[in-house]
Amino acid sequence: MTLNIQSPNITLKQEVIDFLNQKLNMLSRRYNEIISVDASFWIEKSSTNANKLCEIRLIISGYDLIASAQCKTFEAAISKTSEALERQIEKRKTKLENAK
Repeated sequence: MTLNIQSPNITLKQEVIDFLNQKLNMLSRRYNEIISVDASFWIEKSSTNANKLCEIRLIISGYDLIASAQCKTFEAAISKTSEALERQIEKRKTKLENAK
């Protein structure tokens, strides 16, 4: 599984990258058909504190899963995004099992 991180105009701390890797490893244990991951981070100009955005795209053969979240910290955004992707993976697995 390859990981592509895009964060235009910002520099991510190593702790954020490590946290992202930890969450992606958990997802890859649940679904081993992930080919690569595209993660994008940016800060939106907003009047609220919840201006950190994270979008993760799991590239799977024949099907891509995409989720995004906006929170106060990148870690919280990564958590919400990975939870959404986990739900999508479970739906995908159920759909594949029912098709057999």
